[in-house]
Amino acid sequence: MGNVLAPAIGLAAMILPLIFGRPDRANPTLADIEARQRAEEAQRQAEQAAREAQELAEEIRRNADREREEARMRQEEANRAAAWAAEEAERMRTQMEEAARAARHAQELSEAAANVAREEAARLTQEAQKERERAQRTQEEAERAMAAAQEEAERAQKVADEQRREAEAGRALAEEISRAAAEETQKAIEAKQEAERRLKEGIQPVVMPSPAEVAAAKRRIQYREDCFHFAVAGISGSGKSSLVNAFRGLRSRDAGAAAVGVTETTLQMSRYPDMNPENPFIWYDIPGAGTLKCRDWQYFNEQGLYVFDCIVVLFDNRFTMTDIAILTNARRFNIPTYIVRSKADQHIRNLMVDMGYDDEGEDEEDVERRNELYEAARKQFIKETRESVRTNLEESNLPGQRVYIVSNTVMLTVVSNKMSEEGNR
Repeated sequence: MGNVLAPAIGLAAMILPLIFGRPDRANPTLADIEARQRAEEAQRQAEQAAREAQELAEEIRRNADREREEARMRQEEANRAAAWAAEEAERMRTQMEEAARAARHAQELSEAAANVAREEAARLTQEAQKERERAQRTQEEAERAMAAAQEEAERAQKVADEQRREAEAGRALAEEISRAAAEETQKAIEAKQEAERRLKEGIQPVVMPSPAEVAAAKRRIQYREDCFHFAVAGISGSGKSSLVNAFRGLRSRDAGAAAVGVTETTLQMSRYPDMNPENPFIWYDIPGAGTLKCRDWQYFNEQGLYVFDCIVVLFDNRFTMTDIAILTNARRFNIPTYIVRSKADQHIRNLMVDMGYDDEGEDEEDVERRNELYEAARKQFIKETRESVRTNLEESNLPGQRVYIVSNTVMLTVVSNKMSEEGNR
């Protein structure tokens, strides 16, 4: 072994004095030379690791810039499409704003990804520079203490490995954020396209209230957990106020009764506690859809009907799209509903007139004929009402539901008698 290394040792003995000058002490031993070679190799490895870290940081920065440019181009495309859609679909403004917010959110995510990548690249560059400085100090210290240089070189290698792992983790994080931004952008584009498609096909949008809107609606109606809240809703002029009065056992002229009239008198939601304090019922007279500047499919959310415990859908002459919209949304929120047709006595009397009834100068025969006509008109009215409701529900893909036909006068009598019986107990 000594014979093999002798020429190398001799050559090193000639070259080293030329590079470092003649030492003040004797020539280094073979062990010293091997230690110096290991230190130099460690130095080269550290410099190589620093260069790789710098190249990796530069690659991450370029990828981030490219991804940011792609996100910007996608954003510009989404904005142009959104501007076009706004001209074609003004009535879908709320949904389109939601899509725009999603697009802005995607842009923010993309910019955040680029910022993270830039910061990570800068940090890695600074750390690489520090690593080179540490490597330089390691080389100087190696000349004074080979053992300490060896330990420092090993530590530098560990730091370089850690920095490489951090760089890889940073790149993975940047890629994940970029993918998330791309997905958000795609979702925004798809949401916009879906909104445009539904608008063209005339499909009514589904708008779910936020938790804040639900809380605000409950505050507005003074919602109480220990009470049951009934909403009487429908188109204007269907007799909602009269029905609320009948449920509470009041006539329109009684104190505390809801105002009634030929035209719609309820322009704001009114709250009426049940007249019997033992009944935990609160009745709400909801403004008629025909008196409000909102579409039938917006009526449910505009009035906050999603916070009620039960909804009475009242109609007079015909079952309308407003009634269908209320039933559809109530089903979506799992709110029980009752379909009620009002003014039964008036409609039956009109049918009797159509059948030839004349109440002037009635005698016994006329009374008998009146009773026959009343029974025939009543059966026809009930049949036509049920068939109309059934047909409308089927056409709207809603399940069959019982319809209640009421006369406010009769209901008022029933409720008043019941209240009198309870008061006499």
